[in-house]
Amino acid sequence: MHLGFGLPVSGSWATPEFQRRVARRADELGYGSLWTFQRLLHPPEEGALARVYRSVLDPVLPLAHVAAVTTRVRLGLGVLNVPFFSPALLCKQVTTLDVLCQGRAELGLGLGWSQDEFTASGADVRRRGARAEEFLDALEALWAPGVSEFHGQFYRIPPSRMDPGPVQVPHPPVLMGGFAEPSLRRAGRLADGWISSGRADLSTLGADVRAVREAAAAAGRDPDGLRFVCRAPVQIREGRDDGTALRGPTEKVREDLQQLHEQGMTEIFLDLNFDPEIGDPDADPVRSLSLAEQVLESFAPS
Repeated sequence: MHLGFGLPVSGSWATPEFQRRVARRADELGYGSLWTFQRLLHPPEEGALARVYRSVLDPVLPLAHVAAVTTRVRLGLGVLNVPFFSPALLCKQVTTLDVLCQGRAELGLGLGWSQDEFTASGADVRRRGARAEEFLDALEALWAPGVSEFHGQFYRIPPSRMDPGPVQVPHPPVLMGGFAEPSLRRAGRLADGWISSGRADLSTLGADVRAVREAAAAAGRDPDGLRFVCRAPVQIREGRDDGTALRGPTEKVREDLQQLHEQGMTEIFLDLNFDPEIGDPDADPVRSLSLAEQVLESFAPS
């Protein structure tokens, strides 16, 4: 099982200095990856969404920032919502990240779920699954060497070049998110793997993994070649155990992580952004960083 870590992107601890400190330490301790997530808007009504979604940085730029202070750890976008981008814009951003980090970029794609964000982005919620599949085809065309051209139902790319290309050949790995049945099947048929949501039911991940693997096999693909990445919203609470998955003392959380691995997850990243005592915009940022550094040390792969 490969272990990663969530970069500080939500709440008061999401500062440039703290991002660099977390990234450097994760790189030194042998973590395999660092991850961000996307949230564009937060409703003005208190309680409409969890407060950890209230103050969130862009997902791409923090990874470009820490690319300069790391050498080994991979940098994951988990996830970017397809309806808010054009294929050309997203391809340019992800390719640029891959160049800046010298071939360590990972791309996770989702469909989005916030109606407010769809409205603000001028995106259409209808047929978003079909759009996502065509979006992947358009990305493949853009990443192909030489002149690119694509003519689909939703996206069109005139004959053109997009240079420079990514460092990774043929392109950075593409994971698909989502936990609805069509999303799971789509990941199995088309992507390099599946990435779970921070809102996922951790007790059903095994069934989700099986659905992705079955879709891959039905499409003539090797299920064993797929990656299964789990966002683990851990909350370390020494001396307290209420039975909630990934919340409680370190050893209990360690056992929970092992159970996720036994459900078929091949990669897990610890994400403290979803801890209300850390990802809240009013949390003490110094205390948040201190807790994060303790977790980094306690779960260090090395």
